[in-house]
Amino acid sequence: MKKIAAFGSLLWRFPVEVALSGWSTGGLILTGGQRLKPGFARMSYGEISETGAVVLGLLITLTPGTTTVDIDSERRELLLHLLDTADIAGTLDVIRRRFAGPVSVLFKDRSTLSAPVKEPPS
Repeated sequence: MKKIAAFGSLLWRFPVEVALSGWSTGGLILTGGQRLKPGFARMSYGEISETGAVVLGLLITLTPGTTTVDIDSERRELLLHLLDTADIAGTLDVIRRRFAGPVSVLFKDRSTLSAPVKEPPS
């Protein structure tokens, strides 16, 4: 049931986020002008599988204002380009809460789960 709720959350939340980000990005472009400070930020994706990291990167890229530039599977990080770096921590927090949480439920990295300890034969 938890996976169904996570999928439903993403299914509902993604179009809403696209619309909200579109309005916000349009407003920044029309009014921000020279005050905008585009830049890069790194975001850890934790225990999400590689497939999940790709899905997370796609969700981020399809939401206006932020683009996934690289997925570093060794460091388990996404390199993101932000239209405005005025509040990097806030932007990353929103991504973690709205996208990374449900994606981690759907795409948990099974290789990070500890294997049961087998007792040696007697």
